[in-house]
Amino acid sequence: MKKMLSAAGVALLTALTAVFAFGQPAQAATGFSVSNGRLYDANGTEFVMRGVNHAHTWYPQQTSSFANIKALGANTVRVVLASGDRWTKNSAADVANVISLCKANRLICVLEVHDTTGYGEDGAATTLAKATDYWLSIADVLKGQEKYVIVNIGNEPFGNQGYSAWTTDTSNAIKRLRAGGLTHTIMVDAPNWGQDWSFTMRDNAGTVFNADPQRNTVFSIHMYGVFDTAAEISDYLGRFRTAGLPIVVGEFGFNHSDGNPDEDAIMSYAQTNRIGYLGWSWSGNGGGVEYLDMTTGFNPAQLTSWGQRIFNGANGIAATSREASVYAGSSPSPTTSPSPTTSPSPTTSPTPTPPPTTTPPPAGGCTATLTVVNSWQGGFQGDVKVTAGSAAISGWTATWTFANGQTVSQAWNATVSGSGSAWTARNVDYNGRLGAGASTTFGFIGNGSAATPAVTCSAS
Repeated sequence: MKKMLSAAGVALLTALTAVFAFGQPAQAATGFSVSNGRLYDANGTEFVMRGVNHAHTWYPQQTSSFANIKALGANTVRVVLASGDRWTKNSAADVANVISLCKANRLICVLEVHDTTGYGEDGAATTLAKATDYWLSIADVLKGQEKYVIVNIGNEPFGNQGYSAWTTDTSNAIKRLRAGGLTHTIMVDAPNWGQDWSFTMRDNAGTVFNADPQRNTVFSIHMYGVFDTAAEISDYLGRFRTAGLPIVVGEFGFNHSDGNPDEDAIMSYAQTNRIGYLGWSWSGNGGGVEYLDMTTGFNPAQLTSWGQRIFNGANGIAATSREASVYAGSSPSPTTSPSPTTSPSPTTSPTPTPPPTTTPPPAGGCTATLTVVNSWQGGFQGDVKVTAGSAAISGWTATWTFANGQTVSQAWNATVSGSGSAWTARNVDYNGRLGAGASTTFGFIGNGSAATPAVTCSAS
């Protein structure tokens, strides 16, 4: 990221020509849509992103990160992919598996091509046109996933040179994706290494929004050293709110080599104004910015100070995240059994699901009900609903026994461990306290035949 070297002239947003479009929903509710500067899911429920970035393309073996990110409360993960122009291309099969992991863990997937980072200044970077070629080449695995996937065309598509082309190049990329049949919500990053110190995105966002025939585009600002005061943060984001243009903070950190961003102001303003934010990044940083790791070695039990801040601090993910309503009730079937060691395989017909079993607790304790929501050859997905009894509880533990050698490979919203056939799930920090009669849920991926053993719940 680059610190602003000189002040650019400040102009008002050129959004007046777009005003007529902002009062109408973008699309029929087949997926995410934009209306009046807000993002809505396929159920018509407003969705505010609370999540993190995950460098999948450089660490493809770290598939457990999806469940771990969810377990800490996130509702969204922005996934780093590569088009093959700078880094090794993520295949269509790999992207399909990423989407299945997001869905299995009830996360919204923001998929981004990273090869465009700093184009015009970084000689290794590629163009938005090349990124668009990539999206169109994997269109078959994206179509049908509009409820769960947002397409972020290219990461930080210009550096500090040649960025005047941002408006035209971004508009053309959007038009090509629409012509290619992609109806997803599209996310577009700002130039100037994502920080838009030149206000190129800010002042031309209306033009780009109108270039989308579906009016279903969201703008993403990356906040590092350029945004080191609360005034700069509120002014930038506030102009999008005033213009009725959808904006998210697609990346930010607590520190950076180009200056010290005001993460407290970013998170506070975003929460007050219902603006999404996605922190950088889960783990695996290098090049002198290792301090931006939220976990040490991808281990969710070893949160760094930055990880503690973004997940558990004021206006953090755990306190403010709300799961997308498209995951309410039952979850979509994964396109493949999400295993970190195998490639995706074709979807198999689901096997019949046994009815849920509940073990009643004493008054003031808790109940737990296990339901199989999806199954496939050799695996299944279970959801467990935990409900407090006649008095509030401060924590819970659910236990069950598998009868036929089933095991748990992933879990979210609970800490799950097993010993032989016996399995135990304990609440995580953000879902242990339940009022009388209140409920929470956790989920897991099971290996073996689908089963619904009786679940015992104990409260503390």
